[in-house]
Amino acid sequence: MSIRKDAVAGQFYPASKEEIVKMFNYYNKIVDESINDKAVLHLQPRAIIVPHAGYIYSAFTANIAFRLLKNSHAKRVVVIGPSHRVYVNGTSVAKYDNYETPLGNLPIDRKLADELIEKFAMHFQADAHSEHSTEVQMPFIKNYLPTASVVELVYGNEDPLQLAKVINYLLQDENSVVVISTDLSHYYDINKAKQLDTICLDAVVNLNPQELHQGCEACGKIGVEAMLIAAKENSLNPTLLDYRTSADASKDKSQVVGYMSAAFTK
Repeated sequence: MSIRKDAVAGQFYPASKEEIVKMFNYYNKIVDESINDKAVLHLQPRAIIVPHAGYIYSAFTANIAFRLLKNSHAKRVVVIGPSHRVYVNGTSVAKYDNYETPLGNLPIDRKLADELIEKFAMHFQADAHSEHSTEVQMPFIKNYLPTASVVELVYGNEDPLQLAKVINYLLQDENSVVVISTDLSHYYDINKAKQLDTICLDAVVNLNPQELHQGCEACGKIGVEAMLIAAKENSLNPTLLDYRTSADASKDKSQVVGYMSAAFTK
């Protein structure tokens, strides 16, 4: 049995199951005590957008989206993220049997992985799969959808229209949900960051892929654009769940990274 070993446990997120669960429970307590519109907690997303920074910076934002994804009772979760470490031409699909997390292994849906490779001319590039943008999502999935299988897609030089076709195909199956991984602007002062990030947020809320090209600097912009195209074609409604910057955790407003989460529902 081949395994996609965790590559950034103990760096981007705790290597201990107990620490991770403690974080999630703490974030849920904050949400339960502070949220005004409780109806949001009953959304059943077909897809979500989440950040992928270190948990101390972005896990609160991601956790809200994954908590809602639990309502979908999905049997498989396809996680799509950009490659930060190596060049990838197109999209690489992880061809392993299991995905390691501190909360226990997740089975990889090899049948679907092979299907996507064949149907959409994807490939398997092994060195693309030590990628944090996708890996940091897996403990959330194991926590909130413990019996689900996963598929990991890591893209590089990819056409958003092509990736949108993949998402469209995945959404045809009611048992599948899609996770799009992205952070927003990087290392601007907080005022400039919020200015740039607002472009990204507005594009998502308005389902306007073109708006992303008016200054959005999300590292996963290709995935976000593909998601917006697919959401329009599948009549999904966007809900912005959370936006913040690294300054919320670090208190440093001189060089921040932006984070958002959103849900797409019928």
